[in-house]
Amino acid sequence: MKKQRQLSKKKKALKERIKAATKIQAWWRGTLVRRTLLHAALRAWVIQCWWRMTLDRQLQKKWRAALITYAHAERAVVKLQSLVRMWRVHWRYCQVLNAIYIIQCHWQCHNCQTCALLRGHCVVTATHLQFHIEIINP
Repeated sequence: MKKQRQLSKKKKALKERIKAATKIQAWWRGTLVRRTLLHAALRAWVIQCWWRMTLDRQLQKKWRAALITYAHAERAVVKLQSLVRMWRVHWRYCQVLNAIYIIQCHWQCHNCQTCALLRGHCVVTATHLQFHIEIINP
């Protein structure tokens, strides 16, 4: 009987040791699984951060391209408006100049007893070119 008791005590101790070893193994496997999941989550987080940054860069490039396109279009419009205004002023100036040449030509051909003088005054505004001629008798 003593041997049986000792044998049963040994079996119990062995069972307890096996049970403890099983608990330790389960804990270790759980630790490994948690570590693996943590690494996977960290990798996923890094990839997500990289992807968000990539999308942000692409969006910034699109915004910059749209801004540059808008600036080019605005610059072209301003340049065109400036050229049209310049052409209109030049055309008006040529009209006034032709009128002055005609007046001078007729005035030189015209004989007058009193030598009168011509005095001119020119005013340039944003939309018009005004020219005033005065005939002065001395």
